Amino acid sequence: MAAGRGEFYSSFVEGLRRHQTPQTPGRGRASVHSRRKTSGVGREAVGGQGQRGGRAGARTTHDKKFINRLPTEILMKILSYLDAPSLFCISHVNRLFHQLANDEVLWKKVYMSEFGSQMWNQTTVHDDSTQEVQDQLESQWLTPPAENDVDQLEDQSLEQLAEQPVDKSVGHWKRLYFRTVAGQEINKWRKELKNISPYTGLPRQTEFVLRNLNITWELTVLDHWGFETHLQERRVFFFESSVIVYWSKCKVLCYKDINKIQLHGVKRGPSTSKHRPQWQSLIFELDTKTCDPQVIGKDKLMKLLHLSPGVIIGIWRGQCCISFIMISLHLHRLVEKSLLGSPACPYSEVLKQPCFSSDPELGLHGYTLHFVLHNTNTEIMAGSSRHLLCRTGQIQKGLLELIVIDGTNLSQHRPLSGRFSFPWTSNLLEGSVENCCVMTMTLMDEFQKPFWCVSSPVSIRMVEEQQSSHYSGEHFMMDYSDSDGKVKMELEWLKEEKQFFLIGLTIHISLLKIKQHFGRSY
Repeated sequence: MAAGRGEFYSSFVEGLRRHQTPQTPGRGRASVHSRRKTSGVGREAVGGQGQRGGRAGARTTHDKKFINRLPTEILMKILSYLDAPSLFCISHVNRLFHQLANDEVLWKKVYMSEFGSQMWNQTTVHDDSTQEVQDQLESQWLTPPAENDVDQLEDQSLEQLAEQPVDKSVGHWKRLYFRTVAGQEINKWRKELKNISPYTGLPRQTEFVLRNLNITWELTVLDHWGFETHLQERRVFFFESSVIVYWSKCKVLCYKDINKIQLHGVKRGPSTSKHRPQWQSLIFELDTKTCDPQVIGKDKLMKLLHLSPGVIIGIWRGQCCISFIMISLHLHRLVEKSLLGSPACPYSEVLKQPCFSSDPELGLHGYTLHFVLHNTNTEIMAGSSRHLLCRTGQIQKGLLELIVIDGTNLSQHRPLSGRFSFPWTSNLLEGSVENCCVMTMTLMDEFQKPFWCVSSPVSIRMVEEQQSSHYSGEHFMMDYSDSDGKVKMELEWLKEEKQFFLIGLTIHISLLKIKQHFGRSY
C-alpha cells in the first residue's frame, strides 16, 4: 500500500514539475538567471555527453527545492495516506520530514484507525514490559531495558490506555501506538508460556511459541580482516529442555581466520516482506581469541571442537576448513533472548532481590534436578531427582555439593540406552564421533524456579582407577565446569551387556551464585 502511494507521489511531483510555466526574461536577477540558463544549454550542446551529469544533478537539486517549496498542508495530506511503518521510515529522511511525520494529528489518526475498534475490548497490555519493546521498535540500536516480572504487573486495557491523561510532550500518540502494538505482540506468546511443567520447570509450549512466531537463528562469523559471513540455519532439533541448531555449507570458512562468532535470534515476517530488514536479537558473542577450544572427539574424517557456551565446530581432519557448526541452546528464557535483545546487546534478565525467609539453611536443600544426555537423534538418558540437599560440612573450596547418584548405593545406579556418540552429516558424507554427546541440565530451587541451566557438549574419557568394586568393566569419567559450578559423572562400561551404567552423579554449585540468589553466605 505504501509503495503504491509512493509511486503516486513521485508521478504527482513529476507532473507539477513538467507543467510549471517557464520564467520570462525580465530585469535584474531574473534576466541574469535566464541568460545563465540559456548559456548553460548552449554549453551542453557543445560539450555533448560531458554536461549531462551536471544537468542531472541540477534537476535533482531542483526537485529537492521544489519539494521544500510545497505547502505544509499538501505534504501533510500526502503523509496522511501512509501507514505506521512508512511514517516511521520517512521521519529519518531529513529534518522537514522528521517534523511532519511526527505530527500528533497523524499518529492519532493512525492509532484510532488500527485500535479504535478494540478500545471496548478488555485486551490486557502490560505497562512496564510493553515500554521495553516500544523503545526497541523506536530505536533498534539501543540496549533494551531489562524485563520486569510479568506476574507483578497490572493489566491495562486499550480503553484505559486511551483514557490516560494526554502527555503534553511531542510524540505521545506515536509512543502510545508502539506501546499498544508491543503489548499485543507480547501477550500473544506470554500467555502460551504460563503453563509450566513441574518435571522440567520450563514452559511446555516453548517449541510451539518459537515456531508460531517464526523465529530462526542466524550465525554471523567475522574474520580477522573484518569481513562478515552470514549463515542461515539448515536444521533444528528440538528436545524437552533444549534445542540444537545446525548450520552447514561453511566451506569458505577457515577456523584459523575466525575472529568472532555472533548468534542472533531473527523474527521472520510474512513472505510478502522477506526483502525488508528483520529484527535481530543478539543471544551471545564469542571471541575466539579469548576462548580455549577443546577437542571433544574425532573420527576418520571429522574433528569436533567445543567452544563455550555450547558451540560445536566440525573441521575436516588434516585441514582447517569448517564443515558445519552446531549450537546447543537451553530453552530457559530462549523466547525472550531471541526477541527482546538488540542487534548489539543481548537480553538480560533482571536479578531479583533475594527472597526473605526465616529458614537458617535456605539455599542448602529443596533442589530438583532434570538431567538429559542426548545427541541430534536420540536421548541416551533422561531423568529427574528431587529433594537434593547439602550439609554445612559438605561445603568445600567455595562449592556446595549435591550428590544426585551415590556410587555406594546400587539402587540408584541407572543403565543408559545406547552408546555415547555424536552423528554428523555434511553434503553427501556422514559419520559419527564416539564418546561425546550433549548434556542438558536444569537445576531448580525449592520454589521450583530454574536456578542453573546448562546445555553443552561433553565428552567421556577412560580412567584407570576403579570407581566401584561392584563392577568389573571399564571405567569412564565425564566432567563439566563453568563459572556457576561443576558436574561430575562416573560411568561403567559392561562388555557382556554392551551397555553403560551411570554409577555416580555429583553437582557442585558456586557459593557466590547461592549468595546472589538467596542472599545467604555459607
